[in-house]
Amino acid sequence: MTDAHTTPIARQAGTLTLGGDLHVHRLGFGAMRIVGDGVWGPPRDRDEALAVLRRVVELGIDFIDTADSYGPQISEQLIKEALYPYPEDLVIGTKAGFARTGPSEWHKLGRPAYLKQQVELSLRNLGLERIDLLQLHRIDPEVPLADQLGALVELREEGKIRHIGLSEVSVDELSAARAITPVASVQNQYAPSFRQSEDVLEQCEKDGIAFLPWAPVGRGEMASPDSPLASIAAEHDVSPVRLALAWLLHRSPVMLPIPGTSRVAHLEENTAAAAVRLSEEEVERISRFLS
Repeated sequence: MTDAHTTPIARQAGTLTLGGDLHVHRLGFGAMRIVGDGVWGPPRDRDEALAVLRRVVELGIDFIDTADSYGPQISEQLIKEALYPYPEDLVIGTKAGFARTGPSEWHKLGRPAYLKQQVELSLRNLGLERIDLLQLHRIDPEVPLADQLGALVELREEGKIRHIGLSEVSVDELSAARAITPVASVQNQYAPSFRQSEDVLEQCEKDGIAFLPWAPVGRGEMASPDSPLASIAAEHDVSPVRLALAWLLHRSPVMLPIPGTSRVAHLEENTAAAAVRLSEEEVERISRFLS
């Protein structure tokens, strides 16, 4: 197997285009876990968190997903501390639309003034003049969708946002949003063992929209000793987590998995999935096995 310590292995995952003009490799990094427990406060091991982020780019990963609510703000600040000035090819996507009141507490908040405020904070925290991808973290049912997306459109017209994306939406919500503005990405929960957003993924495939699965290896079940993928993974001499990520990469050309971790060793294990090759029969076999 390719030595992950010397080769930018993420490049083996292939590429996709975000918003028609941003070319990224199809294995990104999700920066939610580099902060404290409950996605709140600073990391337990700050040096390790910074080391993870620096290793991300060494491995050839050129897309990082974060959010203003991770910490809050701390994830974005750590990214800047570790990587600024940024590599020319690095794309950073962030999100706005949640208010945080404590560990594991999330409140949808899509008022236009709040969204604009949070984008300004993200620009400052990341040290950017323009955010390449700003995703509406959740649609706030208390605020008209046109008002929420309208705030982001205004920021795009001001040059502060390059592309707009959505998170955790249905096909109908995606359609409604696209009637207001072009949508570059959708970030929904999706994993080999959790495929409730299959219809959204299929719609993204039809329209060339990047699909970012969050919790891409489930909520721990893939990594457990009795993982449902253990037997198939053993045939490839890889871990179940690596096999799960490889399945996602083979599942769709618009898939952009963003596995996250707070440990360098786990990052390297996840990124090695880019080198795993599965036949069409194996992809279908895993799909049937976990259906």
